[in-house]
Amino acid sequence: MKNPALTRPAGTAADWTVPQNWSAYTPEDHAMWDRLFARQADMLRGRVTPSFLEGLDVLRMSKPGIPDFEELSERLHKRTGWRVVAVPGLVPDDVFFDHLANRRFVAGNFIRKPDQIDYLQEPDIFHDVFGHVPLLADPVFADYMQAYGQGGLRSLNFGALHKLARLYWYTVEFGLIRENGDLRLYGAGIVSSYGESTFALEDPGPHRIGFDLKRVMRTHYRIDTYQQTYFVIDSFEDLLRQTLETDFAPLYAALEAEPDLAADAILPDDVVLTRGTGRP
Repeated sequence: MKNPALTRPAGTAADWTVPQNWSAYTPEDHAMWDRLFARQADMLRGRVTPSFLEGLDVLRMSKPGIPDFEELSERLHKRTGWRVVAVPGLVPDDVFFDHLANRRFVAGNFIRKPDQIDYLQEPDIFHDVFGHVPLLADPVFADYMQAYGQGGLRSLNFGALHKLARLYWYTVEFGLIRENGDLRLYGAGIVSSYGESTFALEDPGPHRIGFDLKRVMRTHYRIDTYQQTYFVIDSFEDLLRQTLETDFAPLYAALEAEPDLAADAILPDDVVLTRGTGRP
């Protein structure tokens, strides 16, 4: 999720977008993208949902160098109606939701430095574009992202943003999917992370629990370490269906009457696929 307490930087448009300024990237910037891309693309085969790999292919993202947003958006728009727009960094929640609701994905236009290859606090172009954009070529997931943006705008009227942020965190950023009996990655925070790509599937430490919308929205998350719990969806179709068929206003009211849950909690009625050891 993005940050609500921000002042719009000078030089940005009213919707916080900026030119990508692709020609300003240095050879070192492009080399960093290529290094990260090659490492992750190799790591993800056999671990990520095939829809992600299909997105890499149809969007031609294996082309060397940082993608040009205009070229990338042209291919993506033909596929699902989405575009990628550049922003200087984090944007306010209402701006973020409005872009998603109108099928625009905001992406930072900077790339990490060599000493940040495995971790940086603010998402860069590799996280935003490599991690998120391939699945926007999947029609069902593309519809889910738009529905999330529309729901986010409505959530601002209910003071429930922190609840909805958990849904984004545990699906779009750190979600797992069960396909043909196997667990696969799809969340951008995992697929863009070399370490978490293996941790999320193979480490005995975290819980892996069947997705339940209300359960997810009660659950805290950590931003300073790998996840203690991953929620597993059955399909993008089911994720979209639950989102579209849920009346969130009474759900927000019901959530206010129930306690929040720790990130490592397990409930008696959870569908537990893997009970973690709690040790990384």
